Amino acid sequence: MRGLGDFCGHFTVSRTIEDRRSGAQSQFEGTADIIATPEGATYAEAGELILPAGRFAAERSYLWRTTAGRIEVLFADGRPFHDFDPEVGGQATEHLCGADMYRGGYDFSEWTCWAVRWDVTGPRKDYTSVTWYVRR
Repeated sequence: MRGLGDFCGHFTVSRTIEDRRSGAQSQFEGTADIIATPEGATYAEAGELILPAGRFAAERSYLWRTTAGRIEVLFADGRPFHDFDPEVGGQATEHLCGADMYRGGYDFSEWTCWAVRWDVTGPRKDYTSVTWYVRR
């Protein structure tokens, strides 16, 4: 059985972002560290966001917790983001951010590499993001 500890480690991160409104494609190239803590794990990502307008440093962090066999992903301030079953790929998860809806899922078909896809729609956003994680 796969659990939170199986996701802990150091990863190379590659993200492609397809903006449906502008037709532009952006990328993120960087690293993510998922480090076990007594409460669960911390997720810290850092790298470069490559936009048509240039390259920018980018980072974000989350808290990961295990509840009832699922992994909860929380924003760094503890607000809930989404959760997923670490055993089941292709599942759907959602998060409403203001008026924009994030619908996503995890792909474990090439485990120990894995991917996350988000389709984001709403009045402010309309894009698809696919992120691949490869253990370093």
